[in-house]
Amino acid sequence: METRKSEGKLPSSLKNLDLNTNHESKNKIPVSAYLSSSLTGISALKPGPPPSLVSLCLGVVGRHLEEIIPCLSDISHIFPSDIKMSIAAIAKRRKLLDDDLIISLADTSWEILDVSGSDVSDSGLAKVSEMCKSLRAVDISRCNKITSMGVSELVQNCRSLETLRCGGCPSSESTARRSLSLFKPDLSNVEGESWEELDVTELGQSLRWLVWPRIDKDSLEMLSMECPRIVVNPKPSFLSYSLHEVPREALPDVALDEPFVKDIDPETWVVRGVVKIPTTTSLSLTSSSELSIAEKFRLAFAERDARLAPKRAKNARQQQRRAERDWMMSSDEAKSMAFASKANRSLRKK
Repeated sequence: METRKSEGKLPSSLKNLDLNTNHESKNKIPVSAYLSSSLTGISALKPGPPPSLVSLCLGVVGRHLEEIIPCLSDISHIFPSDIKMSIAAIAKRRKLLDDDLIISLADTSWEILDVSGSDVSDSGLAKVSEMCKSLRAVDISRCNKITSMGVSELVQNCRSLETLRCGGCPSSESTARRSLSLFKPDLSNVEGESWEELDVTELGQSLRWLVWPRIDKDSLEMLSMECPRIVVNPKPSFLSYSLHEVPREALPDVALDEPFVKDIDPETWVVRGVVKIPTTTSLSLTSSSELSIAEKFRLAFAERDARLAPKRAKNARQQQRRAERDWMMSSDEAKSMAFASKANRSLRKK
């Protein structure tokens, strides 16, 4: 009886819910899950633990990163190194990462650096590698402003560099080819019967893994002959005890800075707003899915207006001539002026 009374007092929204959480039901969900979802404002139940307070704060910072960037160099020193890395990862995904930003966030304890697809140049990479000498893995793929000069500074400053990611765009592919000579070990002042017996410090080169997905045949042959220690595009190893176990940083399908943003809402780095299309040519190169409905209507109206503009001008000229002709036919003064003008022209011809 007590159970029935308590069930009768349930709100109408909870009448169809299963109070027994020990067994599964096709069309019912536990009351506790329903209440948890309602309190958090989530429309659909999401598996896994809720995000941490730090992740939520980083999400807010990421959404307003443009407003924080001007003063970031003055306040970044109070952030822990992992928070700086997370901000850099968000800035990279929001296409805001450049020399000034990465230099203001660089921390001496960093062991990885992911500037892929950013506006970081040689000077920014050189400065960061000078500050972060403990870098073990660096991703410079799809960086149009980084050349072999920046890679040279990176190799010289970071003697512990083991993994390098490059390529991905024509500029980065060219940089990788021009940097091959920097990866060769220095065998001029070493002693030993085989390079395998030499220590990394004696070789002067610590690079072990090179991720270059579109490496050309000549470059691959050169590396295999002159840099036998470097493994190009390594495959994951399923043997944990293997001497050549591939680290996570050397796997091409894994973003280097992914661990620092895995708990942050991806909506943080979604660029919102209407895509501005300056010309018809660029419109053909842009996917229609990137435009909002309002922008599609605006572009269609603009195209139609431009197409009908010559016809409207022609109609306006015809209306003006018709109005002038009607005025001349309806006014004696206009007729006399027209006849006088015609007579004047005939006199001039004589």
